[in-house]
Amino acid sequence: MTTVNPGATEFPHRQIADALRARIRGGDWAPGERLPSIPAIAQTFGVAKQTVQRTIDQLRVEGLLITKPGSGTYVRGTRRRLNRLSRGRYGAHRGYHSDLAARYRQYLTEVGRSPAPPEVADAFGVADGAELVVRRHVVNTQEATVEVGASWFLVADAGGTDLERERGFGRPLYQEVEEVTGRRYAHATDQITARQPTRAEAELLAIRPDTPVLHLLHVASDARHRPIEVAQATWPGPMTALTERYAVPAPRPDRPPDDDPGLALG
Repeated sequence: MTTVNPGATEFPHRQIADALRARIRGGDWAPGERLPSIPAIAQTFGVAKQTVQRTIDQLRVEGLLITKPGSGTYVRGTRRRLNRLSRGRYGAHRGYHSDLAARYRQYLTEVGRSPAPPEVADAFGVADGAELVVRRHVVNTQEATVEVGASWFLVADAGGTDLERERGFGRPLYQEVEEVTGRRYAHATDQITARQPTRAEAELLAIRPDTPVLHLLHVASDARHRPIEVAQATWPGPMTALTERYAVPAPRPDRPPDDDPGLALG
């Protein structure tokens, strides 16, 4: 029997979490493999079943485990790695990334007009609740839903066009928008926040309500800095890793080394 150290500063359920996490990392349980039952794990560590339940809850929030009602607790698959920031979406090769398209499938869930949520209204400079055109979607893998998202447009730009119809385009959405509106995407900004999911997000992503999510607000504008599209995307935080690669510019000889403005936190 493996025992916990009652004299340690770490709580017993976290000690057990460390042990199970190490076994998962070491390959004792592969992705998709079912863990022993809670009573069996409790017997292994000599603790109460409630302690093991706290351990399972913690590892589930971290994204390492997934519980299937009536079936058991399983090791979750690998983390989803995203390249969805501005540079990745509008890089030198404008178009789909074939490796992502092969692993993920995007499905439209709603197209029409809807009141603008506050963050979208602020980005467009319109009143909260103003009517906008929205295209909502989910992104699925073979295992689960990994993204809930929406793209918003002004009615003056998208109303009555194909952007307001429930159909796919076979190419990146922004290319369709450019053709429909005659406006080219010239600037894009991303704001990423961590928060608790809404009830609808938790249900769609099949996560516990206390599992944190990452939320992206993406604002794309034309050369005159007028917003064309405001997009939202929400991902289950514990199973999502955001990756962005970019070049680091060389120092400019005409610029003093201490003239770097650094990172501005707002």
